[in-house]
Amino acid sequence: MKTTYLTIIVTLLFAMGNASLMAQSYTSLPEEVLLQRLQPAKGKIQMVLDTDTYNEIDDQFAVVYALLSPEQLEVQAIYAAPYLNDRSSSPGDGMEKSYEEILRLMEKLGKSPEGLVYRGSSSFLESYEQPLASEAAQDLVKRAMSSEEPLYVLAVGAPTNVASAILMEPDIIEKIVVIWLGGKGLHWREASEFNLQQDILASKVLFDSGVPLIQLPTEPVTSHLHTTVPEIEHYLQGQGAIGDYLVQIFKEYHQDHYAWSKVIWDISAVAYAINPQWFSTEVLHSPILTDQLTYSFDNTRHFYRVATSLNRDEIFEDLFRKIESYHSSESKR
Repeated sequence: MKTTYLTIIVTLLFAMGNASLMAQSYTSLPEEVLLQRLQPAKGKIQMVLDTDTYNEIDDQFAVVYALLSPEQLEVQAIYAAPYLNDRSSSPGDGMEKSYEEILRLMEKLGKSPEGLVYRGSSSFLESYEQPLASEAAQDLVKRAMSSEEPLYVLAVGAPTNVASAILMEPDIIEKIVVIWLGGKGLHWREASEFNLQQDILASKVLFDSGVPLIQLPTEPVTSHLHTTVPEIEHYLQGQGAIGDYLVQIFKEYHQDHYAWSKVIWDISAVAYAINPQWFSTEVLHSPILTDQLTYSFDNTRHFYRVATSLNRDEIFEDLFRKIESYHSSESKR
């Protein structure tokens, strides 16, 4: 009798702890297709960028980097993602500020936002049964489902828009590959970081849905993307309106620049899309994100790819040279 009760209790506890896994059924990709999608892309890729652009200053670098890489990336859309911190009064306010910042960047680059920039969700996901049908999520579903080639979704904020699109149209996982800057490394004490913890349900969708996912953890991977005021001034000051703007917001972010550096996390997703060879990665079974914001592991789960290191110098060199080249070409017009 004791064994029976214990079995029931363990079963119930397991079910409660894994409610997020059972609350939603997803389309399942054949394993060989999933593994193929997780391989580094060859040639120019079609992509969208989902970004909480005004949350910090690194998203601005990522937006510019993507738009100035036309030989490797075809940027089809840029989505404003929600965020909540001391630079916003609500997730919706953060999304609106991000939308406005994207427009500001487009203006400084002399590019039209028409048909390219979309507002995202004004809140975070609260239920798998109620995806947030923002302009961004709706555009992602429509764009992906009509694409013949896999559409790469570069997400560098809370993945609310992306998860909502998956929940709205589960078949979308057959059409997209997600490159997400979020969470910490699998061997870190906890998984929690800003992008992941802003929308925990949306983060669980990325890990649980079986969508082809490439995770770029913050610590101990993208945290190596540090730069300094002297380096930024040397390479970007005087490089047109966009170069000067990036220098300005970088310097304004912190009052004391003595022995100070700033990590520009978000360029990592763009860099991976441009050249995966700048990263060391592993294909593993997708982890389970627990309610305690730690990772749990089950080797019967689907595969995903996770970065373990990157080449900081190659990435920054590519970014700086593209901004310099863009300014040079604009100056000749």
